[in-house]
Amino acid sequence: MKIVMLGAPGAGKGTQAKMIAAAYEIPHISTGDIFRANIKNGTELGKKAKTYMDQGLLVPDELTLALIMDRFTEPDCEKGYVLDGFPRTIAQAEALTEALRETGDSLDCAIDVEVPDEDIVSRMSGRRACLACGGTYHIVFNPTKKEGICDACGGALSIRPDDMPETVQKRLQVYHEQTQPLIDYYKREGILKSVDGTQEVGKVFASIQAILA
Repeated sequence: MKIVMLGAPGAGKGTQAKMIAAAYEIPHISTGDIFRANIKNGTELGKKAKTYMDQGLLVPDELTLALIMDRFTEPDCEKGYVLDGFPRTIAQAEALTEALRETGDSLDCAIDVEVPDEDIVSRMSGRRACLACGGTYHIVFNPTKKEGICDACGGALSIRPDDMPETVQKRLQVYHEQTQPLIDYYKREGILKSVDGTQEVGKVFASIQAILA
């Protein structure tokens, strides 16, 4: 079961990816985790990635793909995997398809977690974080007992720069320009499945399970 997750930032695809991984006993693979693991272990690919990251540059597509394909060879990927955060562009998707084809492999399913932009802005701009202990809350879905104060440590809550409405709008604009075309790409490949991401988390997961059954 080889799955790639699609969806705008804040759509909840990361949460669903983790739930799929746990339920089907396959690894949840994100590019960030792969970069960190390779850098920590001092691999050749990790050293190359670090030279870009230390300069604040994006790791080139070819290197990212090489790291991902290397990750697929590990024993825990024998039954499949959930790929989260890659590909982000058509070029990356085509390169992944070709790299898998060369190993006699292919993706089984691309799952798009659909959430309207206005819902995402509402979700993300309502997030609050505790600077002291790192606790996270939401003014609607997971409010604190006392407004603006962390339940766990009593620290002050703040809105992260990434969650500011104007920042969210910019991130959504980038998503629509670069990443949304992937939906059409995987539709043409015949493996796209969509779920309504506005539902409660458990219901979204139930929809995904029905697709994977």
